[in-house]
Amino acid sequence: MNTFTRAGLTVLIGLIIWFLPHTEAIKPEGWHLLAIFIATIAGFILRPWPTGSMAIFGVVAAVATKSITMVQALGGYAEANVWLIVAAVFFSRGIINSGLGKRIAYTLIRIFGTSSLKLAYALACADLIISPATPSNTARGGGIIFPIVQNISLSFGSNPHGDTSRKIGAYLMTTAHTINTITVTIFLTACSGNLLITSLGAKLFGYDISWWEWFQAGVIPGVICMILMPWFIYKIYPPEIKATPEAPAMAQKELDKLGPVTKSEIYVSLIFVACIILWATAIWTKLHPTAVALIGVLACVVTGSLTWDDILGEKTAWDILIWMGTLVGMAGLLGKLGVVAVFADFVSNLLNGYDWFWAAFFVSAAFVYSQYFFASGTARITALFSAFAAILVAMGAPIPFTILLFGLMNSPGCTLTHYSSGVTPIFFGAGYVPQGTWWRVGLAISVVSFLIHFWGGVLGMKLFGIL
Repeated sequence: MNTFTRAGLTVLIGLIIWFLPHTEAIKPEGWHLLAIFIATIAGFILRPWPTGSMAIFGVVAAVATKSITMVQALGGYAEANVWLIVAAVFFSRGIINSGLGKRIAYTLIRIFGTSSLKLAYALACADLIISPATPSNTARGGGIIFPIVQNISLSFGSNPHGDTSRKIGAYLMTTAHTINTITVTIFLTACSGNLLITSLGAKLFGYDISWWEWFQAGVIPGVICMILMPWFIYKIYPPEIKATPEAPAMAQKELDKLGPVTKSEIYVSLIFVACIILWATAIWTKLHPTAVALIGVLACVVTGSLTWDDILGEKTAWDILIWMGTLVGMAGLLGKLGVVAVFADFVSNLLNGYDWFWAAFFVSAAFVYSQYFFASGTARITALFSAFAAILVAMGAPIPFTILLFGLMNSPGCTLTHYSSGVTPIFFGAGYVPQGTWWRVGLAISVVSFLIHFWGGVLGMKLFGIL
């Protein structure tokens, strides 16, 4: 489809919903805002123009039709969690610029990379260490981990699109991508989708999930998957090369190119650790996570690890501000206008008689495997979270459990297809894994990941008193 066909479909979806009959429990402005909100989501999926542009179209349409006021339309840009993501993306630029991310990865490979399985675990540890301060797993995976995986693969004579792809490249690409989608489980600040979920949850239910609560819910399933997945993939999609004695020497060459540890790396390391400590202790210090992130950004600027030009040029952060501010604002207004509550009551009545816990299991599965129909985790969250979460809460599920549950479910579906998340096309596009194999292996990974994330998450929330 060309641009204008996709745009026409987006508008058509909005118009159909706009003129559909609806219950009197929903005020006309609420229904009209719902039509514009769904059309905006459709625009995110069909992408006639970039996501940020589609968000602005949504704002303009909502205000022009008097569904909401201009002040209401811009309310989402004042949300603290939106600015937390933006600030954290700025901070992650400091990590990348300083070379700290590459140094961590190559150091781990030098120490542990004597076999293909150990290499996979070394890359997993690198992703895990960097993840708390890089809320774009696309930037983390594509900007830091992927180039390293590619270099390692080529150094062992494993080339894409050929007979040598299975030597080691296919295994490492699959594993590194899987781990990149798992680290988002453990830390709230490891993925923008996590913060979108907590922002929408706060808007809909008035409950703010803390960094520490997220860690408590995610650490058990996250760590189990971190330990299990490299071995599991090794068994179902093994590399031909098992021993990699050359990898430590290769990593040392790359470290030599980086040279001695720079002042910038030292500064960023100290700031990084300080931010993690402040996020983890916010329950006692009462410091807002956004304030901590902004402190980290300012510290990077003061130490010269980040420049104002870096901040101005960080397109990802400004794009997130535009589209996420719009979505959070609209979702909050839909909640206030009663649209979400009416929908939740309707579905919960249909599910009358079902226990909310088992409903949560099946709704979670539906949320995960709906990823087949979305080209990004953000689009799936935007389209489904508010409705699915409202259904569970209406059935009696505790609000903190519900929000955290969908946070845990952010990960398993990202391995299903070659387009399922922002970082996926980078690893798939390297050409080491055929599309059919990617889908087949990805489905097996997702099933194991889903079960671990659900039951491990429930265990974690019970142990830490959240559930």
